[in-house]
Amino acid sequence: MVRVARSSKVDQAYEIIKNRIAHNTYGPGTRLVFDQLARDLDISAVPVREAVRRLEAEGWVTYQPNVGAQVASFDVEQYRATMETLALLEGYATATAVSHIDEKTLRKARGINEQMRTGLARFDPLSFTRLNHDFHVLLCAKCPNLHVRGLLEREWQRLDLLRRTSFSLIPGRARESVNEHDTLLHLIASGADQATIEGFSRWHKLNTLRAVAHH
Repeated sequence: MVRVARSSKVDQAYEIIKNRIAHNTYGPGTRLVFDQLARDLDISAVPVREAVRRLEAEGWVTYQPNVGAQVASFDVEQYRATMETLALLEGYATATAVSHIDEKTLRKARGINEQMRTGLARFDPLSFTRLNHDFHVLLCAKCPNLHVRGLLEREWQRLDLLRRTSFSLIPGRARESVNEHDTLLHLIASGADQATIEGFSRWHKLNTLRAVAHH
């Protein structure tokens, strides 16, 4: 009989529970009962408990006395503030990166965006969000201002800690986002001025915020 290491079971429980939260199978406020989850996942309660503790540390789960572990609520105001900050930072970083973005980088960015477009048919909000992040990291990485790049990293981490991918709330926004990426890459490749690129990049980010706010 092959025994599965407890650490592997923790990782397994962590990924399953995190995916269910991100896909809204476990909505905000849902209680996470260890014994019930253990039966559902066909593992013991110990790795489930460790997985939930990891999710709590990452902001996906909260713990309250006399209530227990439950899925964290979506903090709309914090999300708004973070997205507005990212719109400013990503707009500036993308615009100032233009002179450092070569054809190889553009090809890679187009490739990521095509993966996003292909994924629309069988939409997975977590995978789509990861690719979207990779797309913007690739362009912003060419920004010559190291301080701005450091600020971006912190805001990206803050957004990740908000627990829920916005594309799980507004899946219709995904196709619009891919099309806007096409336009952004065209502006860069055609030599548009920095002000135009910065304005479009900022508008692109705020479009997601507006869609979530409308939702």
